[in-house]
Amino acid sequence: MKNDFGKVGVLYGGRSAERAVSLVSGKGVYEALLSKGIDAHLFDTAEHSLAELATAGFDRVFIALHGRYGEDGSLQGALELLRIPYTGSGVMASGLAMDKIMTKRIWNEQTIPTAPYCMVRSRQDMDLAAKTLGYPFILKAPHEGSTLGLSKVTGAHELSAAFDDVHQFDSELLAEKFIAGRELTVAILGKGDDARAYPIIEIVAPDGKYDFEHKYVSEETQYHCPADLPQALAASIRQTCEKAFVAVGCEGWGRVDVMLDKDHRYFLLEVNTSPGMTPHSLVPMGAKAEGVSYADLCVQILVQASCKIQPTSAVAEPQL
Repeated sequence: MKNDFGKVGVLYGGRSAERAVSLVSGKGVYEALLSKGIDAHLFDTAEHSLAELATAGFDRVFIALHGRYGEDGSLQGALELLRIPYTGSGVMASGLAMDKIMTKRIWNEQTIPTAPYCMVRSRQDMDLAAKTLGYPFILKAPHEGSTLGLSKVTGAHELSAAFDDVHQFDSELLAEKFIAGRELTVAILGKGDDARAYPIIEIVAPDGKYDFEHKYVSEETQYHCPADLPQALAASIRQTCEKAFVAVGCEGWGRVDVMLDKDHRYFLLEVNTSPGMTPHSLVPMGAKAEGVSYADLCVQILVQASCKIQPTSAVAEPQL
């Protein structure tokens, strides 16, 4: 197997607000690939330059970066220029999925159910969001993940503080109607018609607060996989998540987050193109329910590594 993949770089760490999570994800992937006899090497993009990446001699790379500069299309573009095959979605899909507002626009056009929303650029927009969506609503930094840059606004007295807290992460914010109900997530592997959803996971966090602490540190959060749902509803959610994944142009692997209300109506929140691979992470959990081990999952993702832009056979000379 080592010869099949050549020298593999595991890109992790980085400079985003999710660096700490990425360090854990990357080490987990690295150790899993080593256990399969693959010539894997860790490469922290915050400590090493693109010039070093170009000369590292990697035959392909596994992207275990989360957030900006790793999940948003910027690194994917650099890898395309370097002609290094990489895991996950390409430049455009990575950029679109990283922007939760753009994702919602695409899903709305494709009639994929997503929570009502509006954009916020100022404190005045916060008042309009409250009138449009009602209380409570969720204010998000559309380019962050791991619940960073997120605030639940329950009343007018919280508008200003919520804006200040979230605005430090992004200049244009996403205000989204709060959906009370069950929190679900769906891991997806593949591309196009071959994209396939793993069993649905239900997340049950203390007091319904699935924040950074309860995602990555606390042992109190409970996970049910497969989620206890009527068969037809589960099938519908999985099929819709596959459609949503493909609609944004995603490929390789990813995860779609979903809310299910008391009337069994579901709303898609976002798609993650480079999800966590920590001991608490959800994609490995979905794979395990299908009988796929963590190490085998890493290999399956690595198998799909590719360059998304095919090189032209020749470059035309400029006409003078």
